[in-house]
Amino acid sequence: MATGRIERWHEAGLIDAETRDRLIAYEKEHSRPIALWAVFGIGALAIGLGLVSLVAANWEEVPGNVRLALHLALIAGALAALWLREDRLAAASPWVVEALVFIAAVLGLTFFGHLGQVYQTSAPLWEPLAIWLLMFAPLMLLTGRAWPVAALLVGGAIYCAWEYNFAFGELARRRDGEDAPWAFLALVTALPVLFAPLGAFLRSRSTREAFWRRLEQAALAYAVAGASIMTALASVGAFESGAGPLNPASQLVRAAIIIVAGALVAWGRQGVSGRMSGAILALAGLIVAVVSGANGIELLAALLFMALWAGIAAAALIAGWRGVFQLCVGVIALRLIVLSFELASDLLLSGFGLIVSGLLILGIAWGAWRVSRRFAPDEAGKAP
Repeated sequence: MATGRIERWHEAGLIDAETRDRLIAYEKEHSRPIALWAVFGIGALAIGLGLVSLVAANWEEVPGNVRLALHLALIAGALAALWLREDRLAAASPWVVEALVFIAAVLGLTFFGHLGQVYQTSAPLWEPLAIWLLMFAPLMLLTGRAWPVAALLVGGAIYCAWEYNFAFGELARRRDGEDAPWAFLALVTALPVLFAPLGAFLRSRSTREAFWRRLEQAALAYAVAGASIMTALASVGAFESGAGPLNPASQLVRAAIIIVAGALVAWGRQGVSGRMSGAILALAGLIVAVVSGANGIELLAALLFMALWAGIAAAALIAGWRGVFQLCVGVIALRLIVLSFELASDLLLSGFGLIVSGLLILGIAWGAWRVSRRFAPDEAGKAP
């Protein structure tokens, strides 16, 4: 495949014959037997699935204490390997360390479920998640190398925060006349966004730049996704005017945390990229603050959604994030298509309406393609 691409480059006049020959020779010398590796992978997968099947078939026959001891031994083995061999493993490949950290953290997470199964305990899900974060978040922050551990850490924090929110919300509904502290719960659900300034501050001050960058990106994605979901909830009239998890006061708390996180990102990571990342967070916070005013108004909610993604596209233009800009164009085009369906749902019941909708979809797709081709920045740097 690479050889064919190199030949096309030569035919297009991008490289001369000598460069073509050297590139082809290099590719042949460093080519990998992908098919052979695929066979090895299939064999290893079959062995792994067989072991899992054997354990699952005899799971109930193994005493609970023995299972827990084996589980703890696996965690201890992974931690011991990190403690004793981290530097040597990192020198060989950072991905080996990343895999060990990820496996140790996942084993720790599943241990609490295993513990509950053996001893038949019951507790709100947020409690074991919170204990897991207290025990394993320091390990992930101190030794993480890439996106798997960053995603696991941020994802676990988000899951724990929302489980806590749902648990207390349900408890409040069961108590006659007593309401939950919705503003405090909103604060809890917004706290994972603070991983963004942590990652922004440390990514240029640490040898593990990739991990901190991914941590910042994961938190930024959480803020943008949250603001986008809020506009969708506003479109269907899900916000409450009084008490409730989506009341205006709770939204202001969430917005304040996101805006503060944006300011800290811009302060912690100097330069165009840092300022644009901070601006995106601030814009997401602003959308969260005002979105309850569009409750039940489909057009206004859609405009807020498109304003958010248009702002991200503008930041991408300034920072040179080509992929982010193209993503924004696609998202806005998709929202325009959905909006056309929402505003003209009656027309879709007729053949003429379907034809018009199809033409509209094609027009939006063509316009998005033209905008992306015309205005997408050169790949000046990495994504935020």
